[in-house]
Parts: sequence; structure tokens; C-alpha cells
Amino acid sequence: MSEEILINVTPQETRVALVENGMLQEVYIERARRRGLVGNICKGRVSRVLPGMEAAFVDVGLERTAFLHASDVNTLAGEERANGEVTGSISQLLRAGQEVLVQVVKDPLGTKGARLTTYITIPSRYLVFIPDARNVGVSQKIEDEAERARLCEIVRGCLGESESGGFIVRTAAEAASAEAILADMAFLRKLLGSIQERARQAPAGAVVHEDLPLALRALRDLAATQVEKVRIDSRQTFERALHFAAQFVPEISGRIEYYSGERPIFDLYGVEDEIHKALQRRVELKSGGYLIIDQLEAMTTVDVNTGAYVGHRNLEETTFKTNLEAAQAIARQLRLRNLGGIIIIDFIDMTQEEHRKQVLRAFEKSLERDHAKSQICNVSPLGLVEMTRKRTRESLEHVLCKPCPTCDGRGTLKTPETVCYEVFREILRAARQFDAERLLVLASQEVVDLLLDEESTSFAELQEFIGKPVRLQVEALYTQEQFDVVLM
Repeated sequence: MSEEILINVTPQETRVALVENGMLQEVYIERARRRGLVGNICKGRVSRVLPGMEAAFVDVGLERTAFLHASDVNTLAGEERANGEVTGSISQLLRAGQEVLVQVVKDPLGTKGARLTTYITIPSRYLVFIPDARNVGVSQKIEDEAERARLCEIVRGCLGESESGGFIVRTAAEAASAEAILADMAFLRKLLGSIQERARQAPAGAVVHEDLPLALRALRDLAATQVEKVRIDSRQTFERALHFAAQFVPEISGRIEYYSGERPIFDLYGVEDEIHKALQRRVELKSGGYLIIDQLEAMTTVDVNTGAYVGHRNLEETTFKTNLEAAQAIARQLRLRNLGGIIIIDFIDMTQEEHRKQVLRAFEKSLERDHAKSQICNVSPLGLVEMTRKRTRESLEHVLCKPCPTCDGRGTLKTPETVCYEVFREILRAARQFDAERLLVLASQEVVDLLLDEESTSFAELQEFIGKPVRLQVEALYTQEQFDVVLM
């Protein structure tokens, strides 16, 4: 498995593409006017405590107050926890006006404010530092037991009795030297001291620690040992990346390249086309089948269809092969579109239990390289696969698009015929309620054309029925659903 990281930088935005075997898998976008907040540590002030929701709203200097649930409160009022559960209510843990040090774990999504926690974590290349813990954990993606034991021994050996704080060993630490890991530990402790000092002096609502910019986060979090190249099309960002890598990720310094070609780097790898495709509902499969992906408010649904694929043997075999291909394609689309929350997948019905198990195994295997944590349920009696995928940032669609102002995000419009009959009803209502000599209808071109053509007889009969003339006027700026009935 060969990987490349492409970093496209402009003054307005930075984009990072993770390409595996020539195929785009993930896209990260950070805009100068709207940088992501996840990982930022802020000094907040509790604005409201909501006992009924076991939560509080905290002002951290954003447009909307952020949300802090009781389960994310680090016993600020001295309450103890039992088995990870809060033993005191939110009212005992927090009070209005109280200042708290919090970290953003979820960006604002749609109408929801940012999600906060008081359990501060500080990541580095090889470790995640948890100041309020004492345990040492190792990433589950490091499967070799001997390597896991070696890494635990290195970290535990450096934990002094008087020193607080725990560590999680990240996947990138596999095969790393003890010196590199210990250097990370020293760096994180020093960084924590700096954060605590700034927090003491900062006013409420201030950011006391900001995560790295996207280009450097990509080097820290994505540039694993299998990454062959990191190509950057900005000289300034390239030099910053080299300096950062030499200090924190020396093993990838030799793989960072400056791309100076005239052709845009995303065009060179076909990334722009893949991003455009990722915004469409329909995803074509090589066999001739296709997926329909609908991103809704409460969940995302994925429907698998055989389409033009007819197979060579029988219906069950055709269905099985389509579902196997779809399983890999869906896993890629979840990463590429960054779809999170509840996801319902409607695979084509399979009669053989073994086929259902194989498709589910193929889907789980395809998700192994996903950086976001997911949980998959077995195939339901209705043939659906239910899953959740952790959502910490907005999906690709939410970053790049906004709801259509014409249909208000529904994806459909009332037909001119439907609007025409609504106009008829509104004319009758206005004629009965108000005394006017005549009426004026302002509507779109499509609706006016229908009133003057196919519905002209009905329109004439309506004028005769109300005993008043009705004039039509086209409004070029009106959408197909908009109209007004004006008294004259």
C-alpha cells in the first residue's frame, strides 16, 4: 500500500489530499477565514447550567455558546466518579459565571455549537498527553504484542512518582526509538506548563493554545511510515514543513518535496475531479452498479443498486459481487466525504447467510485504514447495516456547499401546475376577504406561461366567478414556487 500526501496552499485556504495507490481517500480543507477549532484549548465562562440536560453552555468567544456535557466535566467541584460515571449533578459540578479550562472536541456543526470537554489532551507525533490521568495506553492499530509491551515499558519507565499525567502511544510510534518517544514526553510536559501559565493570565473567552495549521497537522497525524511522498505546492509552506519535520518528524524529512509544476497539483492527480464527484448523490461502480448517498439531518443513508450489471451466473451471484464491490466503495466514500453520525446502508438482499457475512467482513476490512472510529452492527432482519462513525468536523458537503436557496435544501420543487392551483386558491381567498377592483398576480415565467396556456380556460372561469379582472405579471427574480397576489 503506497500513500502520498498532497498539500495545496493558497492565501485563502489549505487543502490536504491523502492518496492511496493513486486513489483519493481523504480530503481536509482549512480556510483562512474559518479555521477548524478541534484541539484548541480555551478559557471559558459558564453562561448557563441546564440540570434537565445534565449540561452547560460555555462562552469561549465564539458566535454561539459551546456545549459541555456532565460526562465531559473533570470533577471541577471535587465530585468523584465511579466507573466513569458522574456521581454529582451538573449543578454540583458547575455554576453560572465560573471560569473553566476547556478543549474543543467537535467543531460547530450546522445549528449546533462546538462540543467541549475539560479532559485536556495534547497530541504530539508519537504520544497523546493526558494531564489528569496516570495510565498508559497503546493504539489498537499496533497489533504486535512485543512492540506494544516495548512501548509501554518505555513510557512507564519515564513516569515519576511525583509527576502527574498519562499517555496514549499513537500508531506512528511503532518501531520508534526510545529517545524519540522520551523527547516527545519532555516536549509535551513543557508545552503543558506553557498552556497552564497562559491560562492563568488570559481573560475568559480567550484561546490559550491553538492546534497546528492543517499542513503541519497532516505531517504530524497522517505522515505514517508507508507514506512515500509529501508534495507541497507552496515554497513558504514547504520550508515550514521541512523545519517542523526536522524537529518533530525527522524520519519523513527526506520525503517532503516542493512541487513547482505549472499544472495545479490537484489536477495532476485527478483530485479536483474526485472532489466534484464526492458532492454528487450517485456513485458509479466499475461493474455497472451504483450507490445513492443521501446526507440527511439525522443520518446518512446509502442505497446499493445493481444498475447495468447483470452478472454471468445467477441472481444471487450477481447480488453478492455487487455488494462486495459496494462495500469497498462505501468505505472509501465515508472517508472521502467525511460522513459521520448514524449511517444506514441498504445492501441488495442476499439469500445466503455466508454471503452476508463475507460482505460485512469486506466492509469492516475496508474501514480498517479509516482514521475515524466506527462501530458496525450486524445485518438487520430488513437487510440493513447500521453503523456509527465518529464526527469531529464538518462533512465535505457542509464545508463546500450550502442548502439551495430555491428549494431550501429539499432537493425538489413544486411543479408549475401545483403553484398554479395555489395561485387560484389565493385569488379566491383575497377576493372574498378584501374589496378591490382588480387583482395582480406576480409569479415566475413558468407559472405565468401555464396560466396563459393550459390553464387559460380555468383562469378565465375564475375571473368570471369572482367578478373581478386578474392581471398577470412575470417577475424574473421569483423562483418557481414564489408568487404574490396584489390588491389594486
